[in-house]
Amino acid sequence: MADRNIYLNRRSVLAAMGSTGLALAARAGGGEDPVVLTSNGPVSGTHEGGVAVFRGIRYGADTALTRFAKPRRPEPWKEVLRTVAYGAASPQRGNEPNQSEDCLFLNVWTPEARRGAQRPVMVYIHGGAYNAGSGSDALYDGARLAAHGDVVVITINHRLNAFGYLSLGKLMPEAFPDSGNAGQWDIIAALEWVRDNAEAFGGDPARIMVFGQSGGGAKIATLMAAPAAKELFHSAATMSGQQVTASGPINARKRAEAFLARLGIAPGDVAALRAMAPEKLVEALDTEDPVNREFSVYFGPVLDGRLLTRHPFWPDAPAQSAAIPIILGNTHDETRNLIGRSQPEYFELGWEDLPAALTRHMRCDIDADEVVQAYRGFYPEHTPTDIFFAATTAARSWRGQVEEADARAREGSPTWVYRFDLPWTADDERWGAPHAVDIGYAFLNLDRQGAMPGKAPSAQAISRQLAGAFISLARHGNPNHSGLPHWPAHALPDRATLIFSDTVRVEEDPRGQERALFAKVPFIQWGT
Repeated sequence: MADRNIYLNRRSVLAAMGSTGLALAARAGGGEDPVVLTSNGPVSGTHEGGVAVFRGIRYGADTALTRFAKPRRPEPWKEVLRTVAYGAASPQRGNEPNQSEDCLFLNVWTPEARRGAQRPVMVYIHGGAYNAGSGSDALYDGARLAAHGDVVVITINHRLNAFGYLSLGKLMPEAFPDSGNAGQWDIIAALEWVRDNAEAFGGDPARIMVFGQSGGGAKIATLMAAPAAKELFHSAATMSGQQVTASGPINARKRAEAFLARLGIAPGDVAALRAMAPEKLVEALDTEDPVNREFSVYFGPVLDGRLLTRHPFWPDAPAQSAAIPIILGNTHDETRNLIGRSQPEYFELGWEDLPAALTRHMRCDIDADEVVQAYRGFYPEHTPTDIFFAATTAARSWRGQVEEADARAREGSPTWVYRFDLPWTADDERWGAPHAVDIGYAFLNLDRQGAMPGKAPSAQAISRQLAGAFISLARHGNPNHSGLPHWPAHALPDRATLIFSDTVRVEEDPRGQERALFAKVPFIQWGT
């Protein structure tokens, strides 16, 4: 009872003090929990590693109440809410803990939760395609990045897979007009929260940077063409994540029809869809994709005429984001784990098997025999396995970045490109520098579960260099800093690229022969 009385008294005092008092109380006595008055109500966090941490701050209402609709702001609260535990992740397949449709939460790490500090704000959007993941992964812990860079770091959760991207706008337009991009609307709502609350957490609402890996980068590319996201962020960095084209309305409708058929729901039965248990929706994610029948159903952003009135980066770069400085990065060996982890047989390919393997996995319409012949000329020492992973990386994982970078270069937009080459040390470096290798480096979290560190001391040095580039972009709008060689902006035809390897260096048009080979065929984002 004594502890409860202390809490109630503290709450009463803070309420009486108002927003200025809340900020002061966050630092009062040194050891007290930080308290911040947000636009929805007051929250308290904790101190960890020299920074104030708030986990599980609600930025949106329970989406189970508004399934497939735009998010809503939560009901405001007056009592101080304790925010020290991560909020739920969107329902999904896999082993993500703590899943719920009530998933609109975010997390904040700040050197000091007080107004007036005006620190850059770095908002991380997690990967997992559009299907899985959350902002709660230990690899995304923002404490070190916040302390090292003197920045505010934020990670977010939002709706995924069918919950975020099932396009019902052509089947049930009155009930679910925004369903195909509900997950993107969630991210916009989170960024609006960041804009409105950055200052209270010591941030600068005029310097908000978004960064994300894989699907997170693709979500950012999509936002760059979404009018509703205009001016919500001022710089961006994508790591192995591009979105050149979105799903067209015809393919999106076909996928929705297939998904509903799997559920046994008639296309116009709004009540049945709203009443369906979320577990049933997750089970149906294994529905065969009617457009790409070798795979399960694709969910991603949709050209719906509402959130998106144009494709993200086709036929050109979006004008609304032309002035936003951006870093575009990829890794040297994207598909060694994207494909090789679940299909280890590709590490034992023979020459006779290579064309068929490439045909299945390049995800573009190009003659595989021509690709094999070209790569044997480019890299005579390569094995069939080496060629398979190099060509699939170039064709399906790197190509979108080339399209985005070149489109921005044609408009003179500030863009910097990197390639991450330092190999992961696991399994005698068989994975090379795989997809997601750069996440741990960007967060200074190479010792965390899920990190893919290279050999020390190179790995620690590169971590500081890459994180420093992201911090500098957030602070100054330019990634160059004293720890890097000069990093020129991406321009044609030079295509200057910063290579993160044992040594950090600039190369012009690296893998130019590979780029030219795949430029022979038009690029359409897989799944769209």
